[in-house]
Amino acid sequence: MKYHQINSALFVKNRRKFTAEMKPNSVAVFNSNDIYPVSADSTLPFAQHRDIFYLSGVDQEESVLLLFPDAPYEHQKEILFLRETNDHIAVWEGEKLTKERAFQVSGIRTVYWLQDFHKVLNEMMTYADTMYINTNEHYRATVETETREARFVKWWKERYPAHNVAKSNPILQRLRSVKESEEIDLIQHACDITEKGFRRLLGFVKPNVTEYEIEAELAHEFIRNRSKGFAYTPIIASGNNANVLHYIENNQQCKDGDLILLDVAAEYANYSSDMTRTIPVSGRFTDRQKAVYNAVLKVKNEATKMLTPGTLWKQYHIEVGKVMTSELLGLGLLDKADVQNENPEWPAYKKYFMHGTSHHMGLDTHDYGLLHEPMKANMVFTVEPGIYIPAEKFGIRLEDNLVVQEKGEPFNLMRNIPLEVDEIETLMNE
Repeated sequence: MKYHQINSALFVKNRRKFTAEMKPNSVAVFNSNDIYPVSADSTLPFAQHRDIFYLSGVDQEESVLLLFPDAPYEHQKEILFLRETNDHIAVWEGEKLTKERAFQVSGIRTVYWLQDFHKVLNEMMTYADTMYINTNEHYRATVETETREARFVKWWKERYPAHNVAKSNPILQRLRSVKESEEIDLIQHACDITEKGFRRLLGFVKPNVTEYEIEAELAHEFIRNRSKGFAYTPIIASGNNANVLHYIENNQQCKDGDLILLDVAAEYANYSSDMTRTIPVSGRFTDRQKAVYNAVLKVKNEATKMLTPGTLWKQYHIEVGKVMTSELLGLGLLDKADVQNENPEWPAYKKYFMHGTSHHMGLDTHDYGLLHEPMKANMVFTVEPGIYIPAEKFGIRLEDNLVVQEKGEPFNLMRNIPLEVDEIETLMNE
């Protein structure tokens, strides 16, 4: 891995929090992700399942974590199963975790090779009453590929039909949404790498540069700072491309007078950052572009103040909508009749700002979090309002990453990334 090793104390703490929520006499199993095939012998780069990483720090394929806090023997309470490594694998694929190294990474003392999993699990099932299965219940998830986790659940239900079933996901949704200080530090590191990439761009962008050249500059800066690269597929949308919310072609030339909407950010140690900035190709905003930009910035600043403990997700978005409506009226994009006659299910402002303002962020860019529950301190959210105007061939979105504080305004993890119009223009013209 490119990143520096994370202190295993974080994963020990995470497991302790999870097992405290388990029912008596129950077992929980977590599987790594598969390495997915492309064609022939080609594969996609491996990306670890975030749940097993959160609980163990193991960042390797063909790994299984078993938790059994009420096991009859101490060595059975936490068990890691790993693909057995050897000299041949080391030559052809590189170093894999040894049992000793796995303990250093995870803090788990009992480590078996994967071929022993079914035998050990069978013994655990004779002691246990309940199995926690790990299903993906994220509100944005659409899973069309059968995962290693899903295959395990199917096999386990057939093999052990007499046991009770519980779900690990509701526990993890709550635990993962509230970050430990170590996690906030890792997200901050990802944000700091993102800052380096963005500052690199401000001296690079000029008329006739291509979107993919910008992407290449970012990839270079991210990787040279120990990131695997982008935390998500980068959006580098010049001109009217910015009005396609998930534009990822990144193949157009950036023309003088246009804006570039950059929704780009680095990961670090599997933790995401998530930044959006909008900059002028020429290094100067027009008066109209500046007016819209500052309206978006005002909405972002007002929305940020609302991220406080106890805030309810649904009400938060209603209040942000009111601020956005006021700004759109000021820009002449809406009039009073539009607002008076609006559909409450799709308010007038949605014509120009059609997506949500915030989402949880952490190990996943759209991280775990139960939206019907109030916000809590140490949750990390994006704030990302935008105004999209196809008729004027530009769109503007601005996004930072915020940590909810026990008291006062949230802490901005992207506080050092240029945002104000004057600062961006100055840096682009130095």
